[in-house]
Amino acid sequence: MGPNKGKVICVGLGPGDPELMSVKSHRLLAAASHVAFFRKKGATGRARKIVEGLLNPDAVELPMEYPVTTEIPFTDPEYNRLLSEFYEDWAERLAEQTRNGDVIVLCEGDPFFYGSFMHLHIRLQGRAEVEVVPGITGMSGCWTATGLPITWGDDVLTIAMATLPEDELTARVANTDALVVMKVGRNLPKLKRALVAAGRMEDAWLVERGTMANQTVQKLTEAPEQVPYFSIVMVHGQGRRP
Repeated sequence: MGPNKGKVICVGLGPGDPELMSVKSHRLLAAASHVAFFRKKGATGRARKIVEGLLNPDAVELPMEYPVTTEIPFTDPEYNRLLSEFYEDWAERLAEQTRNGDVIVLCEGDPFFYGSFMHLHIRLQGRAEVEVVPGITGMSGCWTATGLPITWGDDVLTIAMATLPEDELTARVANTDALVVMKVGRNLPKLKRALVAAGRMEDAWLVERGTMANQTVQKLTEAPEQVPYFSIVMVHGQGRRP
């Protein structure tokens, strides 16, 4: 059996606004013959929405549908087993596709920044050549939307997941200058308690759907009780200013 003709190319699509995609990602998308992307069952997929109208009409689309999202707790061993099988299956299928040519994998933000592609990347080693095209992160789009710099001078920036235990989240919030908290959603009440305990609640901002048409930006104290999973909460650093 001969060598593979192509490779798996994961393109970072940026924070949501298609115009914030790199020239390289756009070029690869326009020429792609096979395009894979993650999505929930029955949904279009966030990454696929970003590239609407940008793909070659003849491109073969390969929707990678998660076997589970919120149906069972992520702490349940069954959750990890199902996802592991899912990533293993798709790594094999994508590697097989490279025998005929390149296959593009879509990824919101930057693929190596908490992106689902990392789970494929590690499984593709030794199976196919892989290329990753970086993208502007979602958090970068969100802090830009607030109109304020996230860091000044020698500020320390901490990036945390709202899924962390409350005591650890509180400690992270208290011991940093600037803060970005991701995966908010149903973790919002816990995050609010951590911010209050750390004395940072009054300085916190909430950005939903950053850089997209339905973006919202507001102080967290004025935010609704329920927010999307992909909301981002941030506290801007004050730093040393000249």
